[in-house]
Amino acid sequence: MLPLLRKSKTMRCLLTQLLLPSDFINTTAILKASLSLHNPPPNPLSVLLGPKSKSEISGFSWSYSQVRGMANRVVSSIQSLQDSESITYLSQREAAEIDEELMGPLGFSVDQLMELAGLSVASAIAEVYRSNEYNRVLVICGPGNNGGDGLVAVRHLYHFGYKPFVCYPTRTPKPLYTGLVTQVESLAAPFLSVEDLPILSNDFDIIVDAMFGFSFHGTPRPPFDDLIRRLTCLLNHDQTPRRSPVIVSIDIPSGWHVEEGDISGEGIKPDMLVSLTAPKLCAKKFYGPHHFLGGRFVPPSIVDKYKLRLPPYPGTSMCVRIGKAPQIDISALRENYISPEFLEDQVKPDPFDQFQKWFDDAVAAGLKEPNAMALSTAAEDGKPSSRMVLLKGVDKDGFVWYTNYESRKARELSENPRASLLFYWDALNRQVRVEGLVQKVSEEESEQYFHSRPRGSQIGAIVSPQSSVIPGRHVLHQEYKELEAKFSDGSFIPKPKHWGGYRLKPEFFEFWQGQESRLHDRLHYYPREIDGKREWRIDRLAP
Repeated sequence: MLPLLRKSKTMRCLLTQLLLPSDFINTTAILKASLSLHNPPPNPLSVLLGPKSKSEISGFSWSYSQVRGMANRVVSSIQSLQDSESITYLSQREAAEIDEELMGPLGFSVDQLMELAGLSVASAIAEVYRSNEYNRVLVICGPGNNGGDGLVAVRHLYHFGYKPFVCYPTRTPKPLYTGLVTQVESLAAPFLSVEDLPILSNDFDIIVDAMFGFSFHGTPRPPFDDLIRRLTCLLNHDQTPRRSPVIVSIDIPSGWHVEEGDISGEGIKPDMLVSLTAPKLCAKKFYGPHHFLGGRFVPPSIVDKYKLRLPPYPGTSMCVRIGKAPQIDISALRENYISPEFLEDQVKPDPFDQFQKWFDDAVAAGLKEPNAMALSTAAEDGKPSSRMVLLKGVDKDGFVWYTNYESRKARELSENPRASLLFYWDALNRQVRVEGLVQKVSEEESEQYFHSRPRGSQIGAIVSPQSSVIPGRHVLHQEYKELEAKFSDGSFIPKPKHWGGYRLKPEFFEFWQGQESRLHDRLHYYPREIDGKREWRIDRLAP
């Protein structure tokens, strides 16, 4: 028996308006950013690096569960896509002064700032380049603090599921750096010498440029001058059938002047720049697809003193995208799922039991609102509609949710009492579709659930004339405040007559699990009568 769930509704995925009963394959497609189309060929370090496993198409996707669970983050990210004039860019002198204040009167230590910077870099990489597609990461570390940031990023990338490699040609003989190296070695992350580095375009998916930061002066000396030259030669002009590794620069692309940018034209041209604290002036001349700001630690005193204008960080993230959003080729968006086989002899004979098993898996995986489902209905004239609702109970009698009886979906159910429910658990590559007849639950059952809700939700149900046109949000707020004051003494809040529950009695279940090369598993349950007894038949459907 699924217990009643009382989670507050957050912003729902924009896709729910597109979820008709048949739309249950890969509902996150339009949120994916295509990054590449090619796999690298075999390489000379295959023994060290191990066998490669790549999907046919490389790309990035925001999962359905992430979109639901991080609604504020989405809003903040959109708000932060500002033009370059709306964000403060620091000169070399200002960047140095801020660092001095952070490590002086504000009490930060160098290792604290490195930890925050390295975590920010790893988080930005994980935002764009999924570990199952861009797994092999080479981090090239310079002798100073920028190299320390790179060593910290290695540790976090490892724990994020990447396979990091390190090139650290000139090691700094200080306890801080020695400790960072020890931490990386404890993860069995290989250290490669410059001489042992393979042809970079063949062996790594991501190369992190952590060689020189904003304090660097002069011309890079060996071996870094050669490494910079090698990285500038990695541009793939579609003349070869392989994908060049993406390059991520920390704070300043190596070879650039901190204020004037790539003066010589021989500096690294990264695909991603992760600015720290605040972007430096040279970042105005960065034209790559991904610019992130990291280092969520700037105190108000620094912001006020330097009049910093920085974008808001979304949710609990350590990084935020700034600049223009990347172009998306919708036609190239696809996901090559990797999942265990879902076979007939492994499933429960009763679909309710199989649903409970998968639901328990979604809860155990820590997914946000695993009880969120797309409810699809159709009016008497056949016009369909979909919206997101929350499952509040399930047993052998059916699936229960609660809503306003005067809403659009309620009107449609009164005309045509059939509906479809769709659960999508992206992190598990699973979906469940349930279809059947719908009827209202008893008034007693609705009353009991209504008063199990938080008092704020009870008032909200009274205030909202769901699906009706209202002149503005202020109307809801005003009525909410009035009712909140009315019931502030803790008195009983009566359930409105227009509010209650529905129960869908299933006539059909379909369990879907994504698989490689679009050969998805689809197992279909439907009832049949055998000797006067209702049983469920299980069939496999072609993907």
